[in-house]
Amino acid sequence: MPLLPPPYTPHKASSTTTGTKASSRNRSLSVRGRPRDPSAPAPPVRKHRFTLASLRGNYQPELSRRLYRLIKTENHVITSYESAGRERQSIANQLSEWGEQTGDDAVNELSDKLGVLLSELGAQEEAFAQSLEEYRSVLKQIRNTESSVQPSREHKAKITDEIAKLRYKDPSSTKITLLEQELVRAEAENLVAEAQLTNVTRSKLKEAFAAQFVAVIERAEKQTVLARHGLRMLNLLDDTPVVPGEQLLPFEHEREARQILLDAEEELKDWSLNIEEEVTTNAHVVAGGVIDGQAAASASSAGVVHQASAVPPPNLVHPVHRHASSSSGSSGGSSGYGSAGDAPYPLSDHERAKAAGKQKAVLRRQQSMLAVA
Repeated sequence: MPLLPPPYTPHKASSTTTGTKASSRNRSLSVRGRPRDPSAPAPPVRKHRFTLASLRGNYQPELSRRLYRLIKTENHVITSYESAGRERQSIANQLSEWGEQTGDDAVNELSDKLGVLLSELGAQEEAFAQSLEEYRSVLKQIRNTESSVQPSREHKAKITDEIAKLRYKDPSSTKITLLEQELVRAEAENLVAEAQLTNVTRSKLKEAFAAQFVAVIERAEKQTVLARHGLRMLNLLDDTPVVPGEQLLPFEHEREARQILLDAEEELKDWSLNIEEEVTTNAHVVAGGVIDGQAAASASSAGVVHQASAVPPPNLVHPVHRHASSSSGSSGGSSGYGSAGDAPYPLSDHERAKAAGKQKAVLRRQQSMLAVA
């Protein structure tokens, strides 16, 4: 009858919070190494110390504070996976050492081979932690973009408040007109920044979680391979009850046990990602089972640049500067108050040329930022 595995018991996490990267996968047919010198000093245990960097989250911009906390928490998750991988490899060594001192040839041989499989399971945990670190670095790009947009929002709100205060205190102040022109530029820059934030958030959110889910699939499939060969290894152990005084038969499946390890190594080496549900994107190429959308992105960005080079849309123009096209056409070019880019008072030729130059600079900035986004 098949032997059912025992229920899993909760695993106590290690107090170590820092980890090293997974070493090169030079698999061995044994996890037993040289005995440790008892006179050698034990390696120091690094402890978490409070630093000013611990308070960094309290000084993040309001827009990026929540994502900052998410990324920080994800770092603890990555540390836990790294710790679990190291502990699993330590358990593999302990299992091998225990089997060696049992005096049973079959238990001695199979415990060592099972330790090899457990050690590789721990290596998969560490590799999964590295993949999560890549997913976390993509989320940082969204956080950095949010941090860069926050000053633009604050600048726009500050100008709006100053205009409201001046209109309440001194409605005839000439500074109101200058602030309104500055508000138009701030709104245009903020509009471009908000569009860039939307584009980066959507594309990087896809990229980040595509990388995470692909890493989960890889870890699950490779650990399934190891677990399946572990079950094959258990079938080599004869658990037929013996009577007192009966001589134990020698273990005769060493070659089969070795072949199981070689089969597991070969299957892991030949493993390839096969995802039926591919994640599509129109922004850029996303690594990990995502279809190349660079051609669509190029066509889309070309259309955006073309629109940016035309007349700015009404939402880029402050309400003070908006005029009906019929009135501007009837006034001609002599009044100095007909175009959408002019101020609500007559301008000299020098002032008009200066304002046109600023407007062209804003349009060029919009075009470059939209092209990057």
